[in-house]
Parts: sequence; C-alpha cells; structure tokens
Amino acid sequence: MSHIRPAIVMLVVLTVITGLLYPLAITGAAQALFPHQAAGSLVTRDGKVIGSELIGQQFTSDRYFHGRPSAAGNGYDAANSSGSNYAPTAKKLEARIAADVAKLRQENPAMPVPADLVTASASGLDPDISPEAALFQVPRIARARHMTQDDLAALVGANTQRRLFGLMGEPHVNVLKLNLALNAWSAGKQSAAERAKINGG
Repeated sequence: MSHIRPAIVMLVVLTVITGLLYPLAITGAAQALFPHQAAGSLVTRDGKVIGSELIGQQFTSDRYFHGRPSAAGNGYDAANSSGSNYAPTAKKLEARIAADVAKLRQENPAMPVPADLVTASASGLDPDISPEAALFQVPRIARARHMTQDDLAALVGANTQRRLFGLMGEPHVNVLKLNLALNAWSAGKQSAAERAKINGG
C-alpha cells in the first residue's frame, strides 16, 4: 500500500510534464522561432491558402511543371498518404512506368526521362522534383506558354534549392513554388507588353 501512492503521484506528475507542459513548451517555441514552418509551411496568395510547401499537388496542364506520380488516393490525397505497395517486379508497376516513359519521350525525345518523373514516393505527397526533372519539362511548357526555353531554364535554376550547407541532401525544386514563380514571370511579361503597347500607342 505504501508504494501505491508514490506510484500514482509519479504517474500524474509525469503525465502532466510529458503530456502537457513539454508539448506546450515545444509548440510555443516552434511558433515563436519558426512561425511559418510551425503553421504547416502554408502558401497563400491574395489572403487565400493555396497549398503547402510540404505537400505536393496534382498539376496536369501543359502550361505547368508536373510533380512525381502519386499513389495517394486518386493522386496527392493528403488524407490518404500511401505508396502503391507494388513490388519492383510487379507487372502493373512495370506497365505503368513503361507507359509513362513512352508518353514523356514523346514530350521531349532529346533528353533521357528522369527517374523521379515516373516513380512515386512512398508517401505519394512528395512536393519536390529534381532539377533534371524540371528541365526535362521545359520544351513542353515553352510551347504551351510561347516562352523561350532559356527563360524557363533560368527560372528553374533560380528556384532550385541547393544542398543544405553544401553537404546534406540533394538539389531539388518545389513544384508548387516553381509554378507560382512561372505564373508571376508570365504576368510580369504580359504587364510589360501591355505597358509597351499603351506607351507605343
């Protein structure tokens, strides 16, 4: 009986410390030091949340950069994060990859197809692609937007995140942020053309 009371007290004390005080302290520190990351790294435009830097989205238009294939739900379903669970030798996986490779080769026959454009991530929500995967898509987007490939390649370079401290990780491009930069570039060019037209008229 003499051991029961200290055990209950310790249980209550540790529950309060580890289950309440510690999470609150860590959450408060994170919100104070890293408010953007603590809030989910949300991306907003005109006061409206349009996505997160951490969760990929489905882009299908020829005017935008596309992310990796996704097996999460119907594709990039954040409520159903998962991979396909196919084995590397699964016939369905081989057929899907072969079909994707054939389609991409038609899009850009001059470059080898980057692996990340035909393979899904384990979560199905990967927001990033390799710089090679972004550059592979440049000819298609250039045709759709009537842009030069050099301008698009420069945009990819400007939005490529390098290795952390030059050592950790691999260079990568966030697809959502790249597409937003693409829209901003196009809007800026259009505005410049409109101003030139007005001034010239």
